[in-house]
Amino acid sequence: MAFVPPLTADANPDVAELARFFNETLGFCPNSVLTMSHRPAIAKAFIQLNMAVMENNGRVTSALKRLLAYVSSYATGCRYCQAHTIRAAERYGAPDEQLANIWQFRTHPAFSAAERAALELAIAASQVPNAVDEAIQNQMRQHWDHGEIVEVMGVIALFGYLNRWNDSMATSLEEGAIASGEALLGAKGWTPGKHQ
Repeated sequence: MAFVPPLTADANPDVAELARFFNETLGFCPNSVLTMSHRPAIAKAFIQLNMAVMENNGRVTSALKRLLAYVSSYATGCRYCQAHTIRAAERYGAPDEQLANIWQFRTHPAFSAAERAALELAIAASQVPNAVDEAIQNQMRQHWDHGEIVEVMGVIALFGYLNRWNDSMATSLEEGAIASGEALLGAKGWTPGKHQ
C-alpha cells in the first residue's frame, strides 16, 4: 500500500499543465508525480528537471536515456521505476534487440561501444557505495563529449531521486506500467512487488 496516496490529476492546475509531458512519455501521469503534488512546488520542480534531463540534444538519444534509467533503476531495485523506464524505452523506439538483451549489453552486437560505456556508468553510479572509477570515466571520455557525459549523469541522478522516492513511498503502479513490466520484464522475474 502506498505510504502517501496520490492526489487526482486535476488537484493542482499548475502541476496538471506541466504533467502533460508524461502523457507523451508514458501515456499517463505517474502516481509518483501525483504524490509529489501534495507539495506543488516539489512536483513542478521535479517535472521541469525531468523535462530538462530527458530532452534529446543529439547522440544521447531518448531511447538510450530510458535504457540508462532502466539499468539504474534495476541496480537500485525499484520495481516501480523499472516498469516505467522499460515502457518509456519501448515508446521512444529502443530496438527490440536492445530491450530483449539489455543485460547482455557488454557483449551483444545490438549495443555500440559508446552505449556499453554509458550503461556501465549507469550501473556503477547507481550503486551504494558509488562504484564509478577511473576506468569507467576513461571509457566514457573515449566515446562521449563533456556535454553528453553531463546528459548521461543527469539521467542517472534523476533516477536516483525517483528510485528512492518510489521505493520508499511504495508508489502504486499504474495499469499501463504494470502491463509493460509484465510484457517486457516478466520473463526475467519482474513483479510489481510493493507497488501493487
